Amino acid sequence: MLEIHALDSHYGRIQALRGIELKIAEGELVALVGANGAGKTTLLRAISGVQPVTGGGIVFEGQDITRLSPSRRVAQGILQVPEGRQVFGPLPVEDNLRLGAYRRRGPDVEADLRRMYEMFPILEQKRRQPAGTLSGGQQQMLALSRALMGHPRLLLLDEPSMGLAPLLVAEIFAAIQRLKAAGTTIFLVEQNAHAALAIADRGYVLETGIVVLSDTGPALLADDRVKEAYLGV
Repeated sequence: MLEIHALDSHYGRIQALRGIELKIAEGELVALVGANGAGKTTLLRAISGVQPVTGGGIVFEGQDITRLSPSRRVAQGILQVPEGRQVFGPLPVEDNLRLGAYRRRGPDVEADLRRMYEMFPILEQKRRQPAGTLSGGQQQMLALSRALMGHPRLLLLDEPSMGLAPLLVAEIFAAIQRLKAAGTTIFLVEQNAHAALAIADRGYVLETGIVVLSDTGPALLADDRVKEAYLGV
């Protein structure tokens, strides 16, 4: 579904990504792990089109999208749940959800709203409240649901566990596993390497903008280099 070839990206003179090679097949959950500052968010932003690519290319479902605008990528089904949630705080929860479906019309939007409320019942309870009044975990549920309202072909998740209590992390990751089981293709960026690799089909390890390891999720969990650097073992 997604192929990244020799991808470079810069912030001014600083090279943030160097020669990235990465593939995601349809229906896979692929994890990208690494320390703060490794370039994980930069790579997601490059896939979304909001971070310039200075070398290499991105192919989505057979089409080169390296120079496509972010809005065109959304139209093709590439949707991102950003780091820090980025909900529209003053707007009610339900309006945030409807914004996720802004490209769509018709009764299926209402059906999807019901589906989101079934997935996260707390959102239905608080549907008329401003999104900014939700807890961090509830905002993460909202941000994930908002992206799902856009019917993603490829769902990009940026640090969904950041700042959440362990019980909420477990709930978010359980929801991600349900999405995968339903056939959603997911690219998961996480600092919590153990949680991410435990549910991933395959994983990549990023260090200072370079992919240094790639393998199946279980194999990376068992790799001594990953254990020492990211799992505290």
